[in-house]
Amino acid sequence: MQQTIPLKDRAEAVLRYDLPASLVVFLVALPLSLGIAVASGAPVLAGIIAAIVGGIVAGALGGSPLQVSGPAAGLTVVVAGLVSQFGWAVTCAITVCAGVLQVLFGLSRVARAALAISPVVVHAMLAGIGITIALQQVHVLLGGSSNSSAWANVTELPGQLMSAHGPGLFLGVLVVATLVGWKRMPAAVRKVPGPLVAIVGVTALSVLLPFSSIQNVPRIQLDGSLIDAIALPSLPDGNWGAFAAGVLTVALIASVESLLCAVAVDRMHTGPRTNFDREMLGQGTANMISGAVGGLPVTGVIVRSSSNVAAGARTRASAIMHGVWVLVFALPFAGLAQLIPTAALAGLLIVIGCELVKRAHIETARRTGDLVVYVVTVLGVVFLNLLEGVLIGLALAIALTVWRVVRAKIHAEPVGENTWRVVVEGSCTFLSLPKLTSALATVPTGANVTVELCVDFIDHAAHQAIDEWQRQHVATGGTVDIHDVGAVEMASAVAGPPIRAFTPFDKRSGVVPWSSWQQQENSTSVLDGLATYHRRTAPVLRPHMKELEHAQRPETLFITCTDSRIVPNVITSSGPGDLFTVRNVGNMIPAGQTDASMEAAIAFAVDRLHVSSIVVCGHSSCGAMNALLGNMQPRGTSDEYLKTWLAEGNPTLEAFDDGRHPVARSAAAAGFGLVDQLSMVNIAVQVQTLREHPLAQGVNVIGLFYDIPSAGVLRVTPTYVETLADAA
Repeated sequence: MQQTIPLKDRAEAVLRYDLPASLVVFLVALPLSLGIAVASGAPVLAGIIAAIVGGIVAGALGGSPLQVSGPAAGLTVVVAGLVSQFGWAVTCAITVCAGVLQVLFGLSRVARAALAISPVVVHAMLAGIGITIALQQVHVLLGGSSNSSAWANVTELPGQLMSAHGPGLFLGVLVVATLVGWKRMPAAVRKVPGPLVAIVGVTALSVLLPFSSIQNVPRIQLDGSLIDAIALPSLPDGNWGAFAAGVLTVALIASVESLLCAVAVDRMHTGPRTNFDREMLGQGTANMISGAVGGLPVTGVIVRSSSNVAAGARTRASAIMHGVWVLVFALPFAGLAQLIPTAALAGLLIVIGCELVKRAHIETARRTGDLVVYVVTVLGVVFLNLLEGVLIGLALAIALTVWRVVRAKIHAEPVGENTWRVVVEGSCTFLSLPKLTSALATVPTGANVTVELCVDFIDHAAHQAIDEWQRQHVATGGTVDIHDVGAVEMASAVAGPPIRAFTPFDKRSGVVPWSSWQQQENSTSVLDGLATYHRRTAPVLRPHMKELEHAQRPETLFITCTDSRIVPNVITSSGPGDLFTVRNVGNMIPAGQTDASMEAAIAFAVDRLHVSSIVVCGHSSCGAMNALLGNMQPRGTSDEYLKTWLAEGNPTLEAFDDGRHPVARSAAAAGFGLVDQLSMVNIAVQVQTLREHPLAQGVNVIGLFYDIPSAGVLRVTPTYVETLADAA
């Protein structure tokens, strides 16, 4: 049941944490909102309207408590194109319709589907937008006007440099220098937002400097007050296809950017997590209201959100109050924006654009092999348009993923005189046929060939290619042995529709017997297994074994039977260096310390290796227990040695007492037969022997029973049996 926080405590937390944080976010949002509006080609105060609506509406209704919403740089290119094509009033209608679409996304609970877009494409999209913004605003910084075409902005840049307006360039560069230098200031100083310092400082400088050239630089132009900026949307006279495309583009980009921002914000704090469907409802409602009153599209904004978290915000009250402060400031003081030089905002936008191109994202794309997707998406966004660039990037990312999934690693190599090995790893499909047939063609006629299929998927085309090559190679005097060492066997391709399968263990890891993957007759299984170990397992183990080069540090002394079906490391999910293993027939610890080998193992494990536990592990259908019950037929001289050793099991027979031991009764109730009951009693007796053993004092002793047919493990105490699987 969720604990209810008293109203007084909540009010105190809001005043102590959220109020100061809201003021910080307000100071960050104010200049950014103006700059984004200018870059979008929209009325300047449309950015302020979007900041107010985004803060109050999305903050109150959204599903991310600490995310702050407002106009975002990620939509500037799209909005600028819509304003150029349709005009501002129709762009507002597109924003309203996009908001309706977002609300439908939220109601249909598909919000998380937006997160399926490859992050490298989203990062590249933002980088492309950042480059586009920077290219546009460089022209404004130099005293000119930007073009809608990125190519035109690039080609006309040399001419713009030759005719640069000196005073405006000076102010814009000063803003850039301030923002870059602000990051290197002490933390106490950086509590004041850098964008606010840069814009206010440069604006004041442009007004106070006694140079007419500085005072007469171009400045922001407003058409009336904030109330006058409120504009009603209108529908287009035609071109409904482009209108619908604009709605879909704004809705998708705003949704993806908001959801990714919410994910990033969740990583910054330990409070409540985001409800993505509710976030879509909040963002959609905010866009409907913002577009209806003449504001820019609204999204979650990482700059404001990270500032909110860093400033100590605890609840959504901070985002809401930040919107209130923007409203309170803008109503009487919006006219002050007319003092801001356009070059100063251009400098701010250039820095914002450059910050969208993150070195960490490029490095991640390079490291993960996605650099081509990143570069192609960036170029598409910059030189085509945002939607086409993103679609091209997504298509390339999907194609690259498919290629990685279906690609098979295939190679053929000689391993001896007239002996070859062909190794196929991964997913072997018709797409792999050129590489597969090429590798098989390198095998000389008459060679003895081993084909190792370590695949998780094989289709009929690949099966047919291998089968036909095998028949032809055998017909010309060669031999072919196929080893199915992967999760999927070759025959599965023709047994039914091919399926992809994965197993938690490799067929060479000691879990699956040789007989299941070595199909040739008269196979020297040990040598074949060793060869496979050196090729596949040893490289994986080598780093770990290097750490154990000079000493072993096992946690447990593991005493078990010599039965070949018991593999201690598999049962315990352990690896080299974890278990100090001792085996004997019947997993017995002779009473009276009469076995020097067993005594030496216990003493060494406890005194020298300092193991923390000792395990005695017996198993079902144990031959030693069968012999104790007199069920084994005599077989010559071996029985003499076995009989001498099994005398150590007499205490177990006495304790068994014809099934009256409590462990035997517990095993019988669980449905185990007489031999397994005796095996469990034997474990209980050995556990008790160890607990009383002078060399094992202070060490935890555990009894285990391995049921071979079910591959299940039960815990055995001196008095009862419990199923570990149920406890797990």
